[in-house]
Amino acid sequence: MLLQQLADGIATGAIYSALALAIVLVFRASRTLNFAQGEFALLGAYVSWQLVVWGLPVWAALPVSMALLAVLSAASERALIRPLARRHQALPLIIVTLGLMIAINAVIGWAWTYQTKEVPALFGGGAVDLGGVAVSRQDIGIVLTVLVVAVVLGVLFEFTRWGLRMRAAVSAPESAELSGISTGRTMTMGWAIAGAVGALAGTLIAPELFLHPGMMAPVLIYAFAAATLGGLDSPVGALIGGLAVGVVENLAGSYLPHGSDFKQVVALVIIVVVLLVRPQGILGRREVVRV
Repeated sequence: MLLQQLADGIATGAIYSALALAIVLVFRASRTLNFAQGEFALLGAYVSWQLVVWGLPVWAALPVSMALLAVLSAASERALIRPLARRHQALPLIIVTLGLMIAINAVIGWAWTYQTKEVPALFGGGAVDLGGVAVSRQDIGIVLTVLVVAVVLGVLFEFTRWGLRMRAAVSAPESAELSGISTGRTMTMGWAIAGAVGALAGTLIAPELFLHPGMMAPVLIYAFAAATLGGLDSPVGALIGGLAVGVVENLAGSYLPHGSDFKQVVALVIIVVVLLVRPQGILGRREVVRV
């Protein structure tokens, strides 16, 4: 049934949007693609799970996990990213984030083993019938949560003094410093918020996929496709891109011959097409460089 496939695609796309939001946050703060963002989200999910095991309800464990990952993400930016960012070289930053991804995953495997764990759903079990389409309460909660986060971040970036300072710090760091804006502090704050959003994403995703060290690897690929499609500097674009990727992937897997075997190719195709046709994405800003 087409409506059921669309509903399932939107639910899956919301998962991609959640992680894409964190990717967009880091890119807007430091013009860096953080390949370790999936592992930060994974670590947040493990922290939430551990707190639940220790007796906290999942809704109490979530803010603690978000706060901890905000601190760890900010510390990673301060210790590893900022010294390299000052050299304005993209390749070393990419290599460092890839190394950070591998290191975090290894630490997770060492600390919590590689056995699959079950994280309780934040929005309870069961499903709701919406016009003949069955949608789980967890999926509805994920979609609404990601929607709220995307709107809040969009307002934060576009209509607040902090968002203006972040844009100034990224586009013209020298001028921003002369105007009294601390570019380092702005970058750290962006990474901290991305860490918190990543922990939220991981805790939302874990009940759907079951928690294990390899959980975020495929999600990260789709999240990058979502961020590329929506625009790497647009939170609302990340939301739209994630939903679009989820729907296209689900429809391709259901209606194309042998589609289930090629679902992950959808992400690659979307990335390549967007980079060729509209590199800035749907809602991204085109960068103009004066020669």
